[in-house]
Amino acid sequence: MLKQAAALIRSGGLVAIPTDSSYAVVAHLDDKNAADGLRRLRGVDDRHHLTLLCRDLAEIGQMAHVDNRQYRLLKTGTPGPFTFILEATKEVPRRLSHPSRKTIGIRIPDNAITLALLEEVGAPLISTTLIPDGETEPLNDAEQIRERYERQLAAVIDGGACPHQATTVIDLTDDQPVVVRIGRGDPAALGIRVDVA
Repeated sequence: MLKQAAALIRSGGLVAIPTDSSYAVVAHLDDKNAADGLRRLRGVDDRHHLTLLCRDLAEIGQMAHVDNRQYRLLKTGTPGPFTFILEATKEVPRRLSHPSRKTIGIRIPDNAITLALLEEVGAPLISTTLIPDGETEPLNDAEQIRERYERQLAAVIDGGACPHQATTVIDLTDDQPVVVRIGRGDPAALGIRVDVA
């Protein structure tokens, strides 16, 4: 099944996959139309950060500029339900990074199916949480995803119900980490305090 999904991704297909936070839609990093397809599916523009799913810290180091402070946080928070905003390297196609900031979301999911698919593809995948346009909650049921998006997706990998929460997003591009979105990951586990107003 993973070989089949990897082949669909390599040929330009969008595939819904389970992760450690919720279902996501993934595509091949080098596919020119994939980013547009992901953004269309989500109903977001190019200022919305897409996320690179990576296999390990070495792969993150190829895709993003990482200093020692950032590396320590990445090491603590991966694999896990965190997305980190980092400055993209030249390895990341410009169409994928934020147009004005040249940043990209990066994560290593703690999900056996996702990690096996990444291994099968042999490269990072671009992804976005599967939150339908105009809604706030991610989809969590493979059958529901299939019914709703069967014309837009090449495949849905049914990994059962995922946690029904998006990742916690942490921007590491400033001197101090900034929590952009609270999700499944607890920033306190990374030593980051969140002041609640």
